[in-house]
Amino acid sequence: MLSVFRRLMRNHDGATAIEYTLIASLIAVAAIVAMGSVGTKVNTVLSNVASTIK
Repeated sequence: MLSVFRRLMRNHDGATAIEYTLIASLIAVAAIVAMGSVGTKVNTVLSNVASTIK
């Protein structure tokens, strides 16, 4: 039983996968926030163009 525990403690694959998942999640959240901000600005510009054309 102790040898199984030692083997699990030396295995870093699970920790690495969790770290990469957390990094990917943070990047996704940052991208969503950035896209929302850009989308709002683009909507404002297009609304200004539409009102100018009328």
